[in-house]
Amino acid sequence: MENMILKNKIISAIKTVYDPEIPVNVYDLGMIYEINISESKDVKIIMTLTSPNCPEAERIPPEIVDAIKYIEDVKSVDVEITFDPPWTKDLISPDAMLELGLM
Repeated sequence: MENMILKNKIISAIKTVYDPEIPVNVYDLGMIYEINISESKDVKIIMTLTSPNCPEAERIPPEIVDAIKYIEDVKSVDVEITFDPPWTKDLISPDAMLELGLM
């Protein structure tokens, strides 16, 4: 229960980070694959980018770390980028699809 509350706080924080090329937050874009919280409250985020050549690759992960690291109880934050599986538009949330005019 405690980790679920913390996970919801982390998701809310991640939703403040946007891909500047797409006016939707990275969570609703489906770029976050996993949020892992250890017993000691170390947070590991596994995410992807919209493409391997994403010009924002150097900016987005540190913004996610900055958004999460000040949440009470979070000990540390690590963001790992993966391209397996590759990002596709199918990962975008229904709300974001609507916002982007894709539905």
